[in-house]
Amino acid sequence: MMNVKKSKIALLLAAGAVSMALTGCGGDDGTDGNPGNPGGPAADYINTLNLKVTDVTYTDGQPTVNVFATNEEDLPVIGLQDLGITAAQLTPQGATGAGNSAQWTRTARVSGTDSFTDNKDGSYTFTFELDEYNEDMTQRFNVYAGGEGSTLADGVTSVPRREMVADFDGQGYEAKYTKNIVSHETCTNCHAEGEPLTTRHSSYYTQETCATCHTSKYGESQWNHLIHNIHNTAKTFEDKYGKEYTGEAAEALIQNNCKSCHVEPEADSGELTEWGNWSRIPTMETCTSCHTGIDFEAGKGHSQQADNSNCVACHNASWTEELHTSNFGSTKALIDTYGINVTSTIDSTTTAATISIQVVDSAGAEVDINTILPMVQRFEVVTNVGPNNVTLGYGGKDSINAIKNGVVDAKAAIEDGKLVYTTTKPLNLNTEVGADDETAFTFAGWAMCSANGEFVKCDDPDFDGVDTSKYTGMKADLAFATLSGEAASMRHVDSVNFSSCANCHSDEFQVHKGSHHAGFVMSDQLAHTNDADGMPIIGVDACVACHTPDGTYAGGSNMGALEMKLHKTHSQGDYAVIPGMNCDQCHSDFNRDAFKKKGALATDVQDPYTPTQKSLYTTPIAATCASCHSYNMDKFKSHVEGQGALVNVSKEAANDAAQLETCFYCHAPTPADHTAVKM
Repeated sequence: MMNVKKSKIALLLAAGAVSMALTGCGGDDGTDGNPGNPGGPAADYINTLNLKVTDVTYTDGQPTVNVFATNEEDLPVIGLQDLGITAAQLTPQGATGAGNSAQWTRTARVSGTDSFTDNKDGSYTFTFELDEYNEDMTQRFNVYAGGEGSTLADGVTSVPRREMVADFDGQGYEAKYTKNIVSHETCTNCHAEGEPLTTRHSSYYTQETCATCHTSKYGESQWNHLIHNIHNTAKTFEDKYGKEYTGEAAEALIQNNCKSCHVEPEADSGELTEWGNWSRIPTMETCTSCHTGIDFEAGKGHSQQADNSNCVACHNASWTEELHTSNFGSTKALIDTYGINVTSTIDSTTTAATISIQVVDSAGAEVDINTILPMVQRFEVVTNVGPNNVTLGYGGKDSINAIKNGVVDAKAAIEDGKLVYTTTKPLNLNTEVGADDETAFTFAGWAMCSANGEFVKCDDPDFDGVDTSKYTGMKADLAFATLSGEAASMRHVDSVNFSSCANCHSDEFQVHKGSHHAGFVMSDQLAHTNDADGMPIIGVDACVACHTPDGTYAGGSNMGALEMKLHKTHSQGDYAVIPGMNCDQCHSDFNRDAFKKKGALATDVQDPYTPTQKSLYTTPIAATCASCHSYNMDKFKSHVEGQGALVNVSKEAANDAAQLETCFYCHAPTPADHTAVKM
């Protein structure tokens, strides 16, 4: 018996075939052809590949699946070669035992030109056998095509990667139930769109594909177990190829916040109908991916149990959600309790900057800092000069913990409820009005002592000053002042918006939370420019107060200048485990004109960590590129020096050559394609 589901596209194809037969058109390349061959326009280029399962039919339990392929202009794509399909069957929740979650089981996987028929009209037909088949269960078909090096049958037309899933019931009609907990779009908050999700499987790009393949047959590699494993540090493991997975980068980004991935869809959207399953259906298989050291059957680390039948008796949905998210909710509430407004003025006689910090509540009303002083863990105040080309460096900046653990530093004071501090290091301001180094800028970050979801006095027994989880980084602020009193020079913020950072790190990401810094939070208090829609731009320009052209505490050895530090952090070492990161995940634009205001950047050091330590410098464009391209330094050096750059020379030499680089005569990088060149 054959059961048939026909989609609108399938019916249109049939109608189109009749139309072409009546008109006598033919040819599979969009031109007239031999009688009997389909005709009409076909795609001769593919910037975007679209795939759709148009219908599924069954004969004796074996499926025939029709797939239709088009390009971005809805033209049929003919001649696909790298086309495949994976089938899976969904066992409903509780069907295999009380308390068990719904589970996909992979039932077939076929690919390559031998596995399908190209119907020469944009449609492709797969007929294959299933390892298992139950017509009462949802059947998923995961279709994938194209990718790096893939072409059509002509051997010329490139085919971009595309993956999709379509769910049907066991007779080829609309699925009555499915399992859709996390969307691909949520993953692309951190993982680059159009790039593989992992270096382990460099050909697969969506979590839906991963979930279809990593099914019940794979033990600890089934998706609901594996996905949690690789996003936290509870369990380090190696795959069969020897690649180690630590989860360090993922944990640093999403901070074990379940709701970073488990995002509730908009009401009445009809999307992710099972998004809440993560808290509603607790199972041993999923929980042990994070909670290691538990042997349920032996009763080790948990009460003894042989199956999932009794999990929900204790771990109900509301309690499970509260347990896993309350810490993040309480942290956000604490952060939102207060803000600060920072102002700065320059004494024209002493050229010192006086910084005033006013704490405000969530409604903007002023708060006398004395009322919260015992709970203030730290107020860190950093002043430097020249926002575009910082002059004082890391060692020359004026920096103070004006308050630490509820105690005001002797160099600061509380006046009229405000924290006031006057810089003590020479700022060496330029007297030329409007010069970049006539502007002093001050970054103020702060933290509050906290425990159990509330602020506490820093001498409270519950507060542990060593444990950084026992204080909360608060909203930071940035202030500018000039010697002349005229408008301040400000660094551009049209390249990176902190909202891009928050896509991965969350809005409440506490930057530099540790023993040396306050763990400050970036917010609109740092904004000094609005975007085209009038919304404040939260830039990362405040970071140059410490991440100066001279580097940070280690000089040039760690490429600490902001132009390099962010690239180095996100492209090398532990934090580079998100494969295929694209520039446009962080950059909204490349302001290449900003280099006209920059000088030498410290890129290396002689005699590090010794009294004779001396930094070496590179011209700014080359230094910025080197932060990612240093893997082949000899080749890189010879290339950029041919374009007027200098690499690892004295600061004076690099400064003299800073505006002589000709890189942008040829290179025209954009966030979407940083390799672009002028033709």
